[in-house]
Amino acid sequence: MGCGSCGTQGGCSPAGCKSNGGCSSGGCNKLNVYNWLSHTVMPDHYVPFDVVEIRFKGSRKEFFRNANGLELYTGDTVVLESEMGYDVGQVSIAGELVRLQLKKKGIKENSDSIKNIVRKATDKDYEKYLEAKSREVKVLERARTIALMMKLEMKLSDIEIQGDNKKVIFFYTAESRVDFRELIKRFAEEFKLRIEMRQIGYREEASRLGGIGSCGRELCCSTWLTDYKLVNTSAARYQNLSINMLKLSGQCGKLKCCLNYELDTYMEALDAFPKGKTVKVDTEVGTAIMVKTDILKRLTWFVYEDKHSWICMPLDTINSYIEMNAKGQKAPELVGEQVEPKIDADGFTAPYIAADLASDDITRLDKKANNNGKKKPYQKHKGPSNRPNDGKGPQGSGPKPNQHRRPHPNNNQQQNRNKDKQG
Repeated sequence: MGCGSCGTQGGCSPAGCKSNGGCSSGGCNKLNVYNWLSHTVMPDHYVPFDVVEIRFKGSRKEFFRNANGLELYTGDTVVLESEMGYDVGQVSIAGELVRLQLKKKGIKENSDSIKNIVRKATDKDYEKYLEAKSREVKVLERARTIALMMKLEMKLSDIEIQGDNKKVIFFYTAESRVDFRELIKRFAEEFKLRIEMRQIGYREEASRLGGIGSCGRELCCSTWLTDYKLVNTSAARYQNLSINMLKLSGQCGKLKCCLNYELDTYMEALDAFPKGKTVKVDTEVGTAIMVKTDILKRLTWFVYEDKHSWICMPLDTINSYIEMNAKGQKAPELVGEQVEPKIDADGFTAPYIAADLASDDITRLDKKANNNGKKKPYQKHKGPSNRPNDGKGPQGSGPKPNQHRRPHPNNNQQQNRNKDKQG
């Protein structure tokens, strides 16, 4: 049978592993957990833990109590208690590993919020479950149309119809508070179901919908990431990344979670680099300023004040030179691989081009082009003319349209004919 959270139909056949759902991680479902205690031999008179983790559509998981002592394994379809009717889900984890999941979520083992597992799902239960899931696409499409007609500032990202086909949960995102009381009435009249609206964040929305990241792999939040930590632009600065929000943002519109993965490594490597906004080294031939660093390779680039060549120096050598300056001694001349600045077609070097790009004047390139003898860009005339007044119009109006007009060639021929007739 097909997975409840993947896009396969007519049987589960993962496109990647081709093992028909028999992977050690449980198949192609989202946020799978490998139960590494499943093959452990338990001691005698051991009572199995009665709380089971159940997986629903997308990345939603909840905990239920196995009060009837059913023998459950990962992937089993079960019928669960609900506030109204019953629901259907699949077992994600069973056994002692659930204790760790409860502790991670901050849920007590004897909490009253944990509902019970009714029974294992029969063929009739599963058929009704598939019937409910088949309605989700049409219901979501119609619900979005109604929300647009009511001009509500919200986005319906996903829905989930309960296994008994009596209740539907709408997951939506919104920038501010939304009054959807009238919307719920319209939904109840349209779909004949009990309506529940549940607001989610943009990261959770991307987790539910899934997708492929810029790295070419499936989104982390859809496969294994469960907690979303705060990501700042400082993480990109510490890693010498360009602050380009189009590249740093994920499909959720927020900064990518992977910016934090290697941040600790970069922070540890940055401790060895000299601190300060501007790092200078006094040498025997002049003062050199640090213009670039390669954190992982532990390399630095310096440039003298009166030169344009960049000199590559190892970090350990620079640190020793800075210690010499701190003692009042001048360091020897920087000797290393030199990188010459690039010169463009107009004869400007890279430092001057960088300075031009930092200017706010939008005509900075036009001025340089005019100095080289090129034509000025066309500018549409606005306002009164600055040409002197010819006395035939108001001040600043300039010549009339008929004046200074270029004569037509036929006019000269007509004047010559008149002279011949008179002669």
